Amino acid sequence: MGLFDNLAVTDKGIPTIDWDMLPEETFGIFESWGGRIRIHNNNERFYYFYIDNNEKPAKLCLMERGVKHAKVLARIDAPQQMIDQAVASQGKCVCIDKSYAVDNALKEWLIDHIVEGDEHQRITPMSEEPKMAESMETGLPIKGEKVPDVDKISLYNKTAKLDDKQVADIIKLHNFYDSRYNKQGEFANYLVDNGDNLTVTDEITGLMWQRGGCDITSIRKIREYVKKQNKANFAGYNDWRLPTMEEALSLMEPQVNEKDIHLHPCFSKEEPFIFLSGQRQPGGYWFCDYKQGTIFWASGTIPGGFGRLCRTVK
Repeated sequence: MGLFDNLAVTDKGIPTIDWDMLPEETFGIFESWGGRIRIHNNNERFYYFYIDNNEKPAKLCLMERGVKHAKVLARIDAPQQMIDQAVASQGKCVCIDKSYAVDNALKEWLIDHIVEGDEHQRITPMSEEPKMAESMETGLPIKGEKVPDVDKISLYNKTAKLDDKQVADIIKLHNFYDSRYNKQGEFANYLVDNGDNLTVTDEITGLMWQRGGCDITSIRKIREYVKKQNKANFAGYNDWRLPTMEEALSLMEPQVNEKDIHLHPCFSKEEPFIFLSGQRQPGGYWFCDYKQGTIFWASGTIPGGFGRLCRTVK
């Protein structure tokens, strides 16, 4: 029985291990902009080994990956000394989630003992927990209730091209939290539930926000989505737009919530990283990533990003 038979992996093609896949590439390939031409559709699956170094001791795992799909299939009981050596040889991790690639020594060991070998007792399949329905209770004050006096702030709301330094300056100017650029940052909000199950309003910034949003899409289609929402008079308004860098970062929370994102739990977790209105200078589009707690840029093509719209309360 082969590795994939042992794990009951069913695939229209013949599943194979991608030994060239690097953990730092996977976000861009599968969640952000589909950087490899060989990905032909959203149903394709790719398999690779990686080292999870989030906790000690580091663990060797087998990942199944696709567009908007990530599933750890198994943990591999490889010699711990080999795993630790692979981590040490690569130095500081470039991935926020502390994932490391396997080195040549581990690759050869995996081929000999797991992929082409029969030491399947070293394979521990990862059981998948049943998916729970997402709670959308806000726990917020309801619109119409008395709101305490708050210090209001106006954020820049016009589309602008920004380079990397300008973005870093914006984060520091408003003390926005960012897991890479300003870990001590914290921006206060005062959110109010508008009672429509669709939106909340931040009394600090004067912005109304979608609590949900649209599925992953390209820059062209996200613009169509904005037009569609305005034409449909979403939540009773027709002036919805993509948020600016400042506006999107104003929602970023220093700690992850019970949904494992850096947002107030009134927002859906189904839009983990969203398009921003501004492009990057010299090229690309800016995104705000509430899963990793930071901003990034990408090409804006399929699969692109998710959408969460806002509007200025007048």
